Amino acid sequence: MEKKLTLVQTVVAAGVFSAISFWYGFMFGRESARKELGGLIDDLRRGNIESEASTPHNGS
Repeated sequence: MEKKLTLVQTVVAAGVFSAISFWYGFMFGRESARKELGGLIDDLRRGNIESEASTPHNGS
């Protein structure tokens, strides 16, 4: 017996795959951003502000 996927089953499978892909991408991006910003936050807590960030900006 041949097993065929209906259009609804195909759309549901694509939706599930898309949701899982989105979730993993979101979690990976969140973790990456946390690591990237973690160093900046630690520097700010220690008072190690870069000279570029500590200089006042003159308005034009």
